[in-house]
Amino acid sequence: MKKFDVVVLTDSRYVNPTSNEAYIENLLLEDRLVVESLQKVGLKTLRLSWDDPDFDWSETKYALFRTTWDYFDRFNEFSAWLKKTAKVTRFINSGTLIKWNIDKHYLLDLHAKGINIPTTLVVETGTKTTLLKSIQKAKKELDFNGEEFVLKPCVAGAARHTYKFHESDWQEHENVFQQLIVQEAMMLQEFQKNIVSKGEISMMVFGGTFTHAILKIAKPGDFRVQDDYGGTVHEYHPTEKEIRFAESVVKAAPELPIYARVDIFEDNNGKLALAELEIFEPELWFRFNPEAAAIMTKNIKNRYFS
Repeated sequence: MKKFDVVVLTDSRYVNPTSNEAYIENLLLEDRLVVESLQKVGLKTLRLSWDDPDFDWSETKYALFRTTWDYFDRFNEFSAWLKKTAKVTRFINSGTLIKWNIDKHYLLDLHAKGINIPTTLVVETGTKTTLLKSIQKAKKELDFNGEEFVLKPCVAGAARHTYKFHESDWQEHENVFQQLIVQEAMMLQEFQKNIVSKGEISMMVFGGTFTHAILKIAKPGDFRVQDDYGGTVHEYHPTEKEIRFAESVVKAAPELPIYARVDIFEDNNGKLALAELEIFEPELWFRFNPEAAAIMTKNIKNRYFS
């Protein structure tokens, strides 16, 4: 008999943090909303770091990914833990979805299903090329327009190794490109000016149905909307068109996620486009809509405990 129904996963920095800065307080608030919501419907719930050395993961029926935000800095270690733990418990979202979503190659899968994404060239690990040759290939084969680009890893978070540059400045990024491509696949995308001028919309979708949204705006002079880089977050009321687009993205995944965050924007051609689909460990902004935690819990209970 397993002791717990659900273990809510975080990383060790957030188990007993000593800092009371707003970022930490918001994180703890939202994790608490999830834990309390699960407990209210009778599910035995515990919150732990994914790398807790003393916990037997066979003691829980499910593990729910919430704030495991050190995984991309410890990717090999995390991957080994994920593989080992999958043998004794199940994940929410599922292991199938996590494996697919953790690598941004998934954007190409969604594009093949008709979802609009930024024009993207993936340079695979170990490819013998240069950044200039990659740009030239993208222009020839993918009809890249403009002269500004974004380079980032296929596995990353919090804008790790994300660079915006003008084509004429490619040599400034050549060394880091060569260092990275040896060990990980990289994505080259057209720079999307509307993310800077209008912001990026994060749409929360539970069980395929939209609940709430926020607007992320980069600080003046930057292109990254993450709060790690000074970006700000605002309440947002999306249009019906934006809601339909977000729900269509989620339904194009290999299976319907319990929870998802769909980051969308207006592309350089004025069309709605997908920046990222986050169904592994996304920030879900429950503080903007606490009821959404109960909606997620209802989906969990109906799917796994009915």
